[in-house]
Amino acid sequence: MSSSLNLVFCGTPLFAVPTLERLVDAGFHVQLVVTQPDRPKGRGLELVSSSVKKRALELALPIIQPERIKNNSDFRAQLADLSPDGIVVVGYGRIIPQWMIEMPSLGNINLHASLLPKYRGAAPIQWAVARGETTTGVTTMKIDAGLDTGDILLQREIAIAPTDTAETLAPKLAALGADLMVETLRGLQTGAVRPRPQDHAQATIAPILTKEDGLIDFSRPASEILQRMRGFQPWPGAFTKFRGKNLQVWRAAGIDRTLQPAELKVEGDRLLVGCGHGSAIELLEVQLEGKKRASAADFIRGYRPLPGKMLGG
Repeated sequence: MSSSLNLVFCGTPLFAVPTLERLVDAGFHVQLVVTQPDRPKGRGLELVSSSVKKRALELALPIIQPERIKNNSDFRAQLADLSPDGIVVVGYGRIIPQWMIEMPSLGNINLHASLLPKYRGAAPIQWAVARGETTTGVTTMKIDAGLDTGDILLQREIAIAPTDTAETLAPKLAALGADLMVETLRGLQTGAVRPRPQDHAQATIAPILTKEDGLIDFSRPASEILQRMRGFQPWPGAFTKFRGKNLQVWRAAGIDRTLQPAELKVEGDRLLVGCGHGSAIELLEVQLEGKKRASAADFIRGYRPLPGKMLGG
């Protein structure tokens, strides 16, 4: 095996870009970048390239965008011709088939944004914040046929700040993971890094988010509602119903008050709402369906919510 490993990189989102950049900077030979096809976005449905494709073009790296990979004989032949030492996978968005797992001598090395076996699945950053974790991290692992069940290679921990959202935490983890991937590959090359099995009994799941995850359940305690608001940024966010229309809650804070769950209370320019377990939150910035974002004070002046009315209907 050469001192500069031959690699194929599979990735799609912005989270994967720092790892691609670090591999190139560290002197690894990235033979091919595999990313998702361009997708239509926006009102004009113009085709938009993935973040990884955009950076790979800037780095003058070869790119392929297969629609499918499992039974794609052309793609399989292309990888076989390259004969990579390892395949690096970061947020690619496709299940890696067994033939691809078995191809390189170092295997398929995945960067996962949690301390496995915690938060296996599609949204580990969001759920770690939403469930009130104070620490999280990144894991490099060997991909197997399961869902994030492969052997662990290296891990690094990071604190979740009380003000962190999924948006602010993701770039921190991406940078940490990029360095960890370089360390992992060098360790595999020298034999200093050895795989170790996960403790499957300790596994938790971070399922893909749905729109309904953003619906505020005011029977939950205020602390949990606020955690979910931080975790589900930028999507699906946090929303409820006001006079039959969606009300997006952009900013809120905990307060020392006891109100009935979902009960609205106006105190001057302040808009309070009750939560579970005798708790409450103050709504600071909201947006009614079809309207602009507004401060609580402007919302109160515009809609004059009546005391004792309930959100959610």
